[in-house]
Amino acid sequence: MAPPHDNSKSALQVLPADRRQVLVLMNPRAGGHSRQPLVDELCQNLLTRSLSPQVFQDIDPLVEAAERLQSARQLRAVVAAGGDGTFRLVAERTPLQTPLSIFPLGTENLVAKYLDAAPDPWQAARTLADGLTVPLDAGLADGRLFSLMAGCGFDADVVRRLHRTRRGHIRHWSYAKPILDTIRNYDYPELRIYYSPADDDGGELTREISARWVFVINLPRYAGGLSFAPRASATDGLFDLCTFKEGSLWHGLIYLGGVILGQHESMQDFNQIKTRKLRIECVGNAPYQLDGDPGGELPVEIQTLPGRLLTLVSRSWATRNGMLTDEKPQEHGS
Repeated sequence: MAPPHDNSKSALQVLPADRRQVLVLMNPRAGGHSRQPLVDELCQNLLTRSLSPQVFQDIDPLVEAAERLQSARQLRAVVAAGGDGTFRLVAERTPLQTPLSIFPLGTENLVAKYLDAAPDPWQAARTLADGLTVPLDAGLADGRLFSLMAGCGFDADVVRRLHRTRRGHIRHWSYAKPILDTIRNYDYPELRIYYSPADDDGGELTREISARWVFVINLPRYAGGLSFAPRASATDGLFDLCTFKEGSLWHGLIYLGGVILGQHESMQDFNQIKTRKLRIECVGNAPYQLDGDPGGELPVEIQTLPGRLLTLVSRSWATRNGMLTDEKPQEHGS
């Protein structure tokens, strides 16, 4: 039996000072309005720190540049200037071990909230200049990467409806109509989850549970300030599988109240399970979502990718999480 890995105490590294090229992917539709001035200011702050930024609005040329610069050992980081979906796209498409940073310009910015990153050009430039990195876990859902969570059922139906009619920037009130439409039309089909125990390195799906609401949590953040698994770790190599049993709007409101009050973990209908691998099926049809973007239709197979996200963190975040001590961090790649 192998214990879950926890690399948070020893994995803090620093990027070599001679890696000075910074690639920025700006999502022009992120957030409630144009954030071009903030990206311009970020670039100016990077230049004052002797870093060389280049801004892209298309992922394909950015990936080509990242591959070339990473191979030449010149790439400092790729910055996702947008929301959680932009960060997921950058993480999924760039080469392994690419240093990733987030400049939060989206609606929720849950990854940024976990990392205490703000849409502050000066702060973001300082984090990039300091070059402190930590490998965080990710998830893989039928070949698609995610950093935060996967949701199945009601919330995924809301996400699907929102993106079907999306035009331009998303604001919080953009969710109002999709939520009302889902309330009127969603029928809460039974979801069956087959999973491997946390201590099973082989990943055999020997356990089973059924529910109507399913959340696969990697980072302890969710939209609206909710937290289904407040003690979830981004460095233990495990998911927190959170489920609610009954399916109806009335039960959903009860469950929501429990989550808001932090009392859901004591509810009889709630289950929380640690696992590395799972498969979710549906008796009927139901969608799933990844980090707030549509994922597809069930079934889906999901597994952990320990340490997959080489993420830049601020000095204050590293200190608060017990990673930055008097000992000098090891240089990345040494």
